[in-house]
Amino acid sequence: MICPQQLRLNTIELQPHILFIKSGKQVSSVKEDEEFFTFRELMKRDDDVLTASMEDYLEMVYRLSRDNGFTRVNELASALNVQPPSASKMIQKLAEQGMVDYEKYGYVILTRKGKKLGKELLYRHQVVEDFLRILGVTEGLLEQTEKIEHTLSPQTLKELARLVKYLTERPELVADYHKS
Repeated sequence: MICPQQLRLNTIELQPHILFIKSGKQVSSVKEDEEFFTFRELMKRDDDVLTASMEDYLEMVYRLSRDNGFTRVNELASALNVQPPSASKMIQKLAEQGMVDYEKYGYVILTRKGKKLGKELLYRHQVVEDFLRILGVTEGLLEQTEKIEHTLSPQTLKELARLVKYLTERPELVADYHKS
């Protein structure tokens, strides 16, 4: 086992389309037909996907309506620390996407599609939060969770969930990690 004190930064060489560490071990390769995008462009690539903000609202509607099957705009606005008119506009957008049923000044009720996605969004949030807790993150935990959760692919989420489960079932590994 290598101690952190034994680790040394290796010089990195960039060769056409392949990144190597001086030892010759390939770290990452980029195929010629792959393109790079800014984070913002990557997030906008798929037009039929909800924005990060829409996901946050849908996740919160799911949380708030789990017990009685509905929520109200004021309750949602309060939970997200936004003004009711902002929450109302977003709920209208979610209604247009078929995620909620909503009538002005009435209840916000998730559709079948909205419930399914809301449940998945809450699961994703919990996996990321659990992972950060395992790492020992306490300061700004919610903020960090929010920043990370919207960037995960389904495969990354699946693997992160597997890792969290693995580490949760082996608390001695987590304890060893925190000792180092």
